[in-house]
Amino acid sequence: MNSDADRHVQVIGIGAGDPAWLTLEAVRALEALDVAFVFQKGADDELAAARRALLPEGVREVVIEDPPRGRGAEAVAVWRAERVRLVREAVAASDGNAGFLAWGDPTLYDGLIGVLREAGFGVGVVPGISAVSALAARFGVALNRVAGAVLITTGRRLEAGWPSDADDVVVMLDAGLAFRAYPDAEIFWGAYLGTPDEMLLSGVVAEVGAEIERVRGAARLRKGWMFDTYLLRRASSA
Repeated sequence: MNSDADRHVQVIGIGAGDPAWLTLEAVRALEALDVAFVFQKGADDELAAARRALLPEGVREVVIEDPPRGRGAEAVAVWRAERVRLVREAVAASDGNAGFLAWGDPTLYDGLIGVLREAGFGVGVVPGISAVSALAARFGVALNRVAGAVLITTGRRLEAGWPSDADDVVVMLDAGLAFRAYPDAEIFWGAYLGTPDEMLLSGVVAEVGAEIERVRGAARLRKGWMFDTYLLRRASSA
């Protein structure tokens, strides 16, 4: 099995949902593939189907069944180690130009680059339009204000308190809806960006927070998964 860094694998950012968000570089990278690896969670995985729909004719698809992931640091470590093993075996057994299609931008809250490096492969990365960029574009706002800082973080970190050095915070991976602790902040919230299920809500948290919670919960129940992110903006201290 050839699993050293002499074997390079492409990680191609395909954007946050809309096929039109593919960059020219991503299109060329997809067309150059001989084999594409697709993580799949069950037969009805919508995200796997969306990746599959972007593959050019003639590219061979290899499905990797994504192992189940439990809660807690130990369970995540076990899940990641199993992912590394599956990737190592799948890539080493393939020939030609190989690649993975990464949702959004593979350099932002996506562990695939690290998994491939742990598996012993060299990595080439094609950036994509992230959910963060798509969110700001949908609302027609900039992520930061004049001379201000913006922080990209998780809901769990926001629960510990608002960062001291940023008035504008982009939050990802927030199953706990940490924005509820900041009723006076302005929120720009989006889910399933770029897809037919896209949802957008904005306003002061005290006024729209309950509606976000309602539609988010209903959508997650209906689809079985949730991809959302939001920009939270408090009154500037300047």
